[in-house]
Order: sequence, then structure tokens, then C-alpha cells
Amino acid sequence: MEDAKIVELYWQRSESAIAETAAKYGAYCRSIAFNILSSLPDSEEAVNDTYLSAWNSMPPHRPSVLSSFLGKITRRISIDRWRERHAARRGGGEVTLALDELSECIASRKNTEQEAEAAELGRYIDGFIMALPEIERHVFISRYWYLESVERIARRFGFTESKVKMMLHRSRVKLREFLEKEGLM
Repeated sequence: MEDAKIVELYWQRSESAIAETAAKYGAYCRSIAFNILSSLPDSEEAVNDTYLSAWNSMPPHRPSVLSSFLGKITRRISIDRWRERHAARRGGGEVTLALDELSECIASRKNTEQEAEAAELGRYIDGFIMALPEIERHVFISRYWYLESVERIARRFGFTESKVKMMLHRSRVKLREFLEKEGLM
């Protein structure tokens, strides 16, 4: 079913919207959740929460790209669940590694004024990512949006793990230089 028809089902409050969403995007959402949570039961729960959040968001929202809308919800829910699980202890895993890797480029934001600056920073980062060569962009997004392991990225793209690590390192250096040049560091 086309995305526009699925969104229309949500707006009509038809329960088949969730079934259609699960059929078309269930595997996609589970993949995002599992990359973050590393647990099938937790991933399934996050995906179910994604469907509930989508149900509660439409209306009033009418997403133009349903996959991105669902991916963003799944990612947010999964990261929140991961943080809850690791609140008392600082654990390992891909989420910690990926966020630690990016921390050298982006300082944390603590107050409302800084949150507005973070939105502007996000626009600059989006522009930077879109300017990367296609393969570098896909590797960067796989690591820092989907939080995939270096090993998995290497397998998917047919690279060695050291090549992926080097690509990511170079992209982070370019990002840092770009942000410094723009006066955002």
C-alpha cells in the first residue's frame, strides 16, 4: 500500500493503519530498534510503541515521508529505552561507542537557548552530510543515525573494518573542521 493511503488510514482512525504500517515498515523499524537496544524483546516493544506514537501523532501530523517519520519515532523511543536501561551504569555497546565518537565534534546542550542553537547546528550538520560523497554519507548515516556496528557496516559495503573506521574518522574530522569554519565550535 502507498504511504499516502496508510497516512489517510491513520487520519480516518482505521485500525488497519497499524497493520499496514507493520506490513510495510515493521522490519525497518525493528532493525533500527535492534541496532540500538541489542535485544529482540526490547526491540519489539519499541516498535509497538512506535505504532502507538504514530497513531497518537496522526492527526494532527501528516508526514510527507512515512518511512522517515516512523524511523525517527523508533530511534527516539529506542534511545530513550536504552538510556533508561543504562541510567545507573555506563554500559558498552554501539550506542555508547557511536555517541562517544561524535562527542569530539559536538558539545552537549543543557538549556533552552542552547537547544535553539542545537536546531541550527542540526541544519548545518544536515548540509554537511548531504555534501559528503554518497558512500561516505551512507557509512556515516549507518553509524551515527542507525547506530550500526562497524563490523556490520563493513560487511554491508564490502569494506574491511579498518577502512570503515578510517572513513568515519575522516568524516568526523571533516565535520569538526566544517563546524569550526562556520563558527559553531
